[in-house]
Amino acid sequence: MKILIVTDAWQPQVNGVVTTLVELVRELQARDHEVVVVQPGQFRTRPCPGYAGIDIAMFPGRRLRKLMDAAEPDAIHIATEGPLGWAARRYCLRRKLAFTTAFHTKFPEILHAALGIPVAWGYALFRRFHRPSSGVMVPTDGVRDMLQARGFRHLRAWTHGVDTRLFALTDPPTAYPLLGPLAHPVSLFVGRISYEKNIDAFLRLDVPGSKVVCGVGPLASALQQRYPNVHWLGVLPRHELAKVYAAADVFVFPSRSETFGLVMLEAMACGVPVAAYPVDGPLQVIGDSHAGALREELGDAWKDALKIKRHTARDRALHFGWGRAAELFLSHLSVLNPPRPQRSRVGTGNSGPEKLSHKRYPVVE
Repeated sequence: MKILIVTDAWQPQVNGVVTTLVELVRELQARDHEVVVVQPGQFRTRPCPGYAGIDIAMFPGRRLRKLMDAAEPDAIHIATEGPLGWAARRYCLRRKLAFTTAFHTKFPEILHAALGIPVAWGYALFRRFHRPSSGVMVPTDGVRDMLQARGFRHLRAWTHGVDTRLFALTDPPTAYPLLGPLAHPVSLFVGRISYEKNIDAFLRLDVPGSKVVCGVGPLASALQQRYPNVHWLGVLPRHELAKVYAAADVFVFPSRSETFGLVMLEAMACGVPVAAYPVDGPLQVIGDSHAGALREELGDAWKDALKIKRHTARDRALHFGWGRAAELFLSHLSVLNPPRPQRSRVGTGNSGPEKLSHKRYPVVE
């Protein structure tokens, strides 16, 4: 099957949505599906106001139409609610084409924290965006229930996964060379340094040892000045990030507004137990597995997490594979036409029919 994915979040952006989509595409390709990704790098862009590190497409309509016309997909998935997402939605509605969408991020809460926009306004806009979708994919039961209460329809359960080969178990923790020797226990946060992450709750914790933060975002500069004793690593390649996880004793996840929290899975895959609040995201990722500690007092969660064995954290992560996530994704798609056999790129002119093959296609960007 040929699948078209339209997304405002793609490399070189670094966030959970990008990680999810990149891993999903790889898994779909491994199953011999052809995937076409339409993403901001194909358009003229500008930085997203108030959200450094994220570029958004400017007036993408005409070029987007050409790209979608050329794709001739069997199924269309609109991954995000940004400029590309809205333009793709308009394209599908005008042509009466079915499409699916996904709810990855609680942007209404982010807009409220950053700009003071009422949360209800944000959800009203998002409800309009997703209304014509034949299936809105959501990562947890908690997010589904929240959206259902806000009037969203056609909600479909879709989980995420983790690369357990890249993020491998380390027991005991190993030193990360770029940081040198650190006082233990090492407490780690990985993610966007932004409004919705509630990172202040982690940085304010009065706990022994060392604190490490890996990520960038609009609050990074101000927080680095306020907390000079924290080790700030910025953005790292994923193979380096795995080494940072391996050096940690506990992973602190202070956000109260996540839809999932992929970084928790990455930490647990490396054997690092999680300290978090008992809210959506941690409740579903950790559950009753004892791979982390969920408390209303983050400091109490930190203390309890340190008592958890690293193998217990790893075992929980093994329940989340990208293979299952890809199969769920495929089951929710709305096929526009009967799926076509994969075609080779040999003989694609007018000289004759294309040869059939099971070739694995690269992402078309």
